[in-house]
Parts: sequence; C-alpha cells; structure tokens
Amino acid sequence: MTHPVNVHPLVSPWGRFGLYSFYIDAPEPAIVDTGIASSPAEGMAPALEAIGRRIEDVRWILLTHGHIDHIGGAHALWELTGRRAQVVIHEADAPMLRSRRAHVDEYLSGRGQYLGDPEGEAKVTAATDAVISGEMEPTLLVRGGETLSLGGGVTVSVHSIPGHTPGSVAYAIDGRRSVFVGDAVQVHGAANGFPGYTDPAAYRAGLEYVRDELRPQHLYLGHPYRRADGTPYGVELDAAQAREALSQSLEAEGRVAEAACGCLEAGLRETDSPYSPFAPAADDLGYTGDPTLEPSPFFTSLHGYRTQHNQPRSTGASHS
Repeated sequence: MTHPVNVHPLVSPWGRFGLYSFYIDAPEPAIVDTGIASSPAEGMAPALEAIGRRIEDVRWILLTHGHIDHIGGAHALWELTGRRAQVVIHEADAPMLRSRRAHVDEYLSGRGQYLGDPEGEAKVTAATDAVISGEMEPTLLVRGGETLSLGGGVTVSVHSIPGHTPGSVAYAIDGRRSVFVGDAVQVHGAANGFPGYTDPAAYRAGLEYVRDELRPQHLYLGHPYRRADGTPYGVELDAAQAREALSQSLEAEGRVAEAACGCLEAGLRETDSPYSPFAPAADDLGYTGDPTLEPSPFFTSLHGYRTQHNQPRSTGASHS
C-alpha cells in the first residue's frame, strides 16, 4: 500500500511578496522551492516543528525554476539537512543555482535593456548577494520525464514546462494529480499585475500541457496569482480552481500576444513613456502598473515577444 501523503504550505515574507514552499510529507520528505536565504531557518523550520516534523529529515529539495525567490534558500536548506538532501533542478536553470552572476546576466540580457537604470546591474548584484544563501552544484539535473522515489511507494514525476524560465518544471505526485508548478501558471500576474515569462510560445504550450495532460486535482502555485478582476487565488487550488486559473492564464497570454504583435508589427519607437518602446501594447492592454518594479514582468514578457518576432520563421516542424 502506498504511504499516505500530505502537503503543507510553508510561507515566509519578502517585501511585497509572500514566498511559498511546500512540504511533501513522505517517508523521504521533500520541500518544493526554498524561498530566500532566511526562509529555511526563519520560516520553514518553525513551521515544520509546529506539525511535528524536523527540517533535518528533509531528503529532497525540488526546485521548480531558478529565480532567486525560489532557489535563494537552497544552500541554507541543504546545510540544515546535514547536506543529505538531494537538490533537484532542470539543467537549463542550473546555472542560476551555481552562480549569482547568472542572475545579473539574465537581467542585463532581458528586462535591463528597457529599464534605463544606470544602477540596475549593481542593484541586482546586491540582491543576489543578500538573498541567495550560497552557490552550489545541484545533486540531480533533470530534463523532464524522470520519476523520483520518496519512499513508501510515493513517487514524483518531473515535467518540463518551459516558458516562465527555460528550465521551469512541474512536479506531480503520482496517483494523486497533485501538481507543483512554481511560477509557470501566471494567471494575470502577481503583485505587479502582469504575467511574466521569457518565452511566450513555450509558456502557452506549458499551460496547455498542464491542463490537458496533468489535469491537476490539486494545483500548487508559487505566489497568490490574480484573476482578471484583481482578486488573488490562494496557492493551493482545487480541481475547479485549477481549471479556471489555467483558462485565465491562456486568455491573458492571448491578450498580451495580440497587443505585443500589434506593437511589433507597427515598429518599436522610443518615447518618454515608462513603457517605451512597448507603450502601444500597454495602452491596448490598459496596463498602468509600475514597470520598473522588480521582477518587471511587463518588460520580461514583451522582450520575449520581441525575441520571438525576430526569429526566422521555420519551414517545417519535426517531432521526435
């Protein structure tokens, strides 16, 4: 008989955001995502103690993607387990775990091009120093398709769903349709009110895969993402809420895509708008949020459409 499995959310504050991790209570316990450097000791350890569990007993650290608010606490958590836990991340996002500088390079090659902040590089460097607990080599690199055994017949399957980042993955507890997606289901965005992803086509394909193939009965989100009316979901969604969140995410991507493509087809122009050179897209969407606030999803996503628009058109598709 398979060991019964409970999932417990673990939350720690960080500025405008709540950072959510999830404890999978299996014979070899797992924590999905790790918040920032202070999260394991200040948030996770006391929360686990309150339910009669010990952070020292965690044996799996499952990272959904490489952003600092999800991997920042990984080294600190690994240390608290006596370095016994296996640290798992997709190979495409592994550089973000290995190197603080990778986060700075990501900023400079993407949203940093539009923010016009002469101190931007220094600010991101300071943030990585403050909130990433340590650079480290992952124990296990995944690509998607792997199955991880948490003991007692409990297994977790790994699914590649790139888009938010190249190495975003979903972890699904097999037989339960409990799915952890990190930030790969953005709905209409979190605190900044705009969905953020680096590869629009891959993001949409990932949403469709979660909807059609994983069909979650329980969907666990990295943040309380918002509906169209601005009201937030929780981070633990039931089957009906999961379907709604996935549908709204696809609708939101479609609207952003239409606005972005119109802007790009007309030709980008630099203006005094804080949304420059994508001001027409912001107008079409009625977006009035502050695009300078990190993680600046407006510019991250619009840069993704620009990159996609500039790619040569494929003459055919092949499937392996």
